[in-house]
Amino acid sequence: MAGIIAPSILSADVTKLGEDVALVEKAGAKYLHVDLMDGSFVPSMAYGPAWVKQLRPQTDLFLDVHLMAVHPENHVEALAEAGADLIGVHVEATPHIHRVLQMIKAAGVKAEVVINPGTPVSAIIPVLGMVDQVLVMTVNPGFGGQSFLPEMVEKIKELSTYKQDNGLDYDIEVDGGINDKTIALTAAAGANVFVAGSYVYDKKDPAAKVAKLLDLTK
Repeated sequence: MAGIIAPSILSADVTKLGEDVALVEKAGAKYLHVDLMDGSFVPSMAYGPAWVKQLRPQTDLFLDVHLMAVHPENHVEALAEAGADLIGVHVEATPHIHRVLQMIKAAGVKAEVVINPGTPVSAIIPVLGMVDQVLVMTVNPGFGGQSFLPEMVEKIKELSTYKQDNGLDYDIEVDGGINDKTIALTAAAGANVFVAGSYVYDKKDPAAKVAKLLDLTK
């Protein structure tokens, strides 16, 4: 079964966003990855709940919202109301990760916990039983176009093994440097949701790139 490709609009052309979204949807993408950055948790600033609200009526794609912000609990309600299907929060961004995940679930949205390259899987073991998805950052968050960190493959394997050993059912998503070379490494390790930004949108024919990634995860 093919994996799920989640093109990242961070790398899309904002002047023709509707067109770029439609291209990847027709090519077989099931998710659309939306990065929200506050300029504090990460240096960059990008988008907000208003972007999610504008995207929602334009596509039937699953809106996979990656929240890179301190105090993520302050944004859960607005993102849920805007139409997010899933909200991902960093364990490093709050001392109350369990409570934030509870808030997301209570809002009727799927919950994801995110870990940075320097964060061990052990940091999120206590909440793995309550999440729908885990996002392993395969670059340091905040900027597109970075190179894949191969040492993150072991982290994906650890999460996959823990899921099997404990009868859990979360998806494993990877984000950062995913292309036609690195996707196979992460898929073999146990990932099944793949964020691709620069690879899809920085080249000609985004639809062909999505189709190729799908083939590589079968």
